[in-house]
Amino acid sequence: MLLAVGSLTIIGVVLGGILGTAARLLAVKVDPLEADLQALLPGSQCGQCGYVGCAQAAKALAAGDAAPTVCPPGGKATAEALAKRLGVSIDLSDHVERGPEYAAIDEELCIGCTRCLKECSVDGIFGATKQMHTILAESCHACGKCIPVCPTEAITMRPIPVTLGTWHWPKPVTAH
Repeated sequence: MLLAVGSLTIIGVVLGGILGTAARLLAVKVDPLEADLQALLPGSQCGQCGYVGCAQAAKALAAGDAAPTVCPPGGKATAEALAKRLGVSIDLSDHVERGPEYAAIDEELCIGCTRCLKECSVDGIFGATKQMHTILAESCHACGKCIPVCPTEAITMRPIPVTLGTWHWPKPVTAH
């Protein structure tokens, strides 16, 4: 029995050493700027920016291939934070700030084609083939991918209604 415990201990130490050495030798170097930019992005992985996710958008921002206004869901605040971190100036005078939104399906127009189900990355759409679909507003992160695939134009974006759960105290206006 002691021989079995000893041999397993030796095997564990040797394999642990090999894995530790491999982790140091094969580690992928991460650009600290990319990590900072990714932390500033919302992290919803919605793809509205044209990239697969926020990590790819941060990589493009760090490389200079994307503008600080790349993230539509992030809005003006995210664009300003990205520009500040990158050390560039941006003009947001023509930027239209959208409030939080969610997708909604007009149930009378829905034909149950399931095209929207395939596009939803958060599984926020429920329904079955040739049955009416509905969207859980709590799950929707307003990427809008479901809108262009709907053949009956039954999906629209709606602002999230102001309730006790969604209302926020407005920031004070400072006099300059």
